Amino acid sequence: LNVALQPIVDLETRGIVGAEALARWRHPEYGELGAATLFGVAARSDYLDVLSDHVQRRAVAAAADWPDWLLRLRLSVNITAADMSRPGFAAQFLAMVRESGFGSERLTVEVTESGLIEDLAGAAALLAELRGGGLRTAIDDFGTGYSSLAYLKALPLDYLKIDTRLSQDIAGSQRDRVVVRSVIDMARSLGLGVIAEGVETEEQLTLLAEEGCTLYQGFLCSPPVSAKALATLIGGRS
Repeated sequence: LNVALQPIVDLETRGIVGAEALARWRHPEYGELGAATLFGVAARSDYLDVLSDHVQRRAVAAAADWPDWLLRLRLSVNITAADMSRPGFAAQFLAMVRESGFGSERLTVEVTESGLIEDLAGAAALLAELRGGGLRTAIDDFGTGYSSLAYLKALPLDYLKIDTRLSQDIAGSQRDRVVVRSVIDMARSLGLGVIAEGVETEEQLTLLAEEGCTLYQGFLCSPPVSAKALATLIGGRS
């Protein structure tokens, strides 16, 4: 199992300011399998918590060993709805970060909006505890589920990540653009940073910037890569 890193880019400077950690596994028959497949399989077994812990620990430990010239980068890791229902998860997660030596002020935890969070009050308390430990919080894949507005109302968040389909819809019809604009305006009104996922073209990037999006990730910059390739990419862009 490997942890790949997808760069997060500042729209104004075009500089890489962070990276999201994503699980990857190369299957001998089916090739590289992504996080959605791995966690989907784990969710149907007894290994979901084990997989989630393993990916989080590997990502944070690897980032703690980044060279000095990467110390300005933020790291984003995903936590699942199942993680959020585990007793003592926040304290366990914060202890893991402290033990790794990675600065908590550089770490963002992302909650997938498409994952069902049944106890919003409990989830809000957990995220508040993580923020109290110095972390930032984000809602991922926003716009894919039916509980979006309820999550925004209930959860203490720092960032909203627009789902790939919404990001790419910005270059579609006028109706599509109005929907994306409304999401961005709502996030900004709530004081949230807005990160667009799945950006593939300069047209999409330009339109998202015009609507007030400040950060993006996607193949326009880079697919998920190794830490070594990320360092090379940053050096090349610098």
